[in-house]
Amino acid sequence: MSNLNELSITEASTKLAGGEITAVQLAEACLTEIKKRNKTLNAYLEVFDDVLEQAKKADALRQAQGKSAHPLLGIPLAIKDNMLIEGRTASAASKILENYVATYDATAIKKLKEAGAVFLGRTNMDEFALGGSTENSAFGVTKNPHDDSRVAGGTSGGSAAAVAAHMALGALGSDTGGSVRNPASFCGVVGLKPTYGAVSRSGLIAAVSSFDQIGPITKTIGDAELLFNTIRGKDALDSTSIDTNQYPARIQKKVIGIVRELNATREMFDVEGIGQKYKKAIFSLREKGYEIKTIDLPSLAPALAAYYIINFAEVSSNLSRFDGVRYGLSIKGENLFDDYAKSRGEGFGPETRRRIMLGTYVLSAGYYDAYYSKATAARAQLRKEFEEVFESVDVILTPTMPTPAWLIGEKSDPLSAYLADAFTVPANLTGNPAISIPVGTVDGLPVGIQLTAAHGDEQALFSVGHALE
Repeated sequence: MSNLNELSITEASTKLAGGEITAVQLAEACLTEIKKRNKTLNAYLEVFDDVLEQAKKADALRQAQGKSAHPLLGIPLAIKDNMLIEGRTASAASKILENYVATYDATAIKKLKEAGAVFLGRTNMDEFALGGSTENSAFGVTKNPHDDSRVAGGTSGGSAAAVAAHMALGALGSDTGGSVRNPASFCGVVGLKPTYGAVSRSGLIAAVSSFDQIGPITKTIGDAELLFNTIRGKDALDSTSIDTNQYPARIQKKVIGIVRELNATREMFDVEGIGQKYKKAIFSLREKGYEIKTIDLPSLAPALAAYYIINFAEVSSNLSRFDGVRYGLSIKGENLFDDYAKSRGEGFGPETRRRIMLGTYVLSAGYYDAYYSKATAARAQLRKEFEEVFESVDVILTPTMPTPAWLIGEKSDPLSAYLADAFTVPANLTGNPAISIPVGTVDGLPVGIQLTAAHGDEQALFSVGHALE
C-alpha cells in the first residue's frame, strides 16, 4: 500500500486497528519521504536510528492489546528540538547546546511513549524558540514544502514542514507568541496552542516561561484533538500546569466574535488575499448557523509591544543559565569574564543575543518601571478584556498571519518580522487557547484562520474548527 505517510493520524489509527497496515509500514513510508525531501527542506535535524525498532515494538504491543490499544500506538510523530527525550540530543537549534543529551523525558514525551507513539526524529526551529521563520536556527533555515524559496514559519517550522511534506503524520511544537500557529498557517496544516498550563512544560527548554506552551501540529482538527487529549493534564513537575477540570464547562452559544479594532490594522494584511479568506470564513460560519458579533478589545493596540518587552525580559533571565560553566558549550578565555563572553558570544546566534541584551535593558534599575511594569499592566488589562468578551461569544475569529510565507531573507529587519506576530501574540499574553486552521491559498501559498477561545475551552476551537474544516 503506497502513500501511507499521507494518511491522517485518525485514518492510520483505524487502519492499524483493523490490521490493514502495520506500524513498520507507516514508519517506512515516512522514512522514505524524509530521505527524499529532508535534504532540501531541512525540517529534521536528526532522524532517529531506532525508528523501525520502535515500530516493531508497537506492532507487537498492538497484537497483545487488541482493541484496548491507544489510538496513537504505532503512529510516527516528529518532535521539536526543544523537548527532552531521554538519551537523545536536545539542542534547541543552538550551538551552545549542540552536544547536550537529555537525561530524562519531558512529561509530554513520557505521555506519548506511554501511548506507544513512534518518534521519527527532532525537528528544526528558531534558536531557543526565538523568531518567527526558523531562519534563526544555528543549523540552517527550514524551507516551506510548498515553495522552497520561502520560510516554513517559526519557531516550530521544522515540525510544521515535516507534517505538511508528509514526513510525519503529526508533530509536537511549542508556542511562545504564535510558534505553532504561525508555521501551521504558512505550511497549510492545523496548529493548536492550548490553554496556558493545560500541557506540562516539564522537559521543555524554556524560552519565555509565562508564554510557552507545547501544542500539536497535525493534518486535521480531529488529529489535533487526539494529540492534545493525550498530552494534557496536571503534572507535579510543573507548578503552572492545570487539571482538565480547572475551568468550568461552557455551554456553546454559536456566536463568533469579530474584533472591531481589527479594522484599524487592515493595512497589515492584503485585503484581496488574507482579508478575502477572512471574510469568506465569516460568511461560511454565518451560513452554518453561527451568529457573528462585533466585539471591542481596545488593549489589542499595545499588545504587541507588551508581548515583546515581556518576551525579552524572560529570555534574558531564562538564558542566563547558559554561562559556559555548568553545561553546554564552554570556551576558555584568559579569565572568568572571558569564559562567559566567549562561550555566550559564540554559542548564541544574533537574534538570541539581541533579545538577551534588550531584556537586560528593560529589567535594569532605571527602566524596569518605564517598560516591564507597564507591559505587565497592559497584559493584565488585555486578559480582563478577553474574559469579558468570552461571556458572550464562543470564539474570536482573526487571520492567523498578516501574509503568506515570505521569501527566505526577505525580513532582514527584525522589527518587520516582529510585526508579523500581531494576530497571534494576544493568546499568549492572556493564556487563552487558539488554533490555526488552513483555509486555502493566496498566490499559491497556504494561509490560515485563527480561532481563540475562553480558558480551558479547547472544545469550542474543535467544534468551530470542524465547521470551517
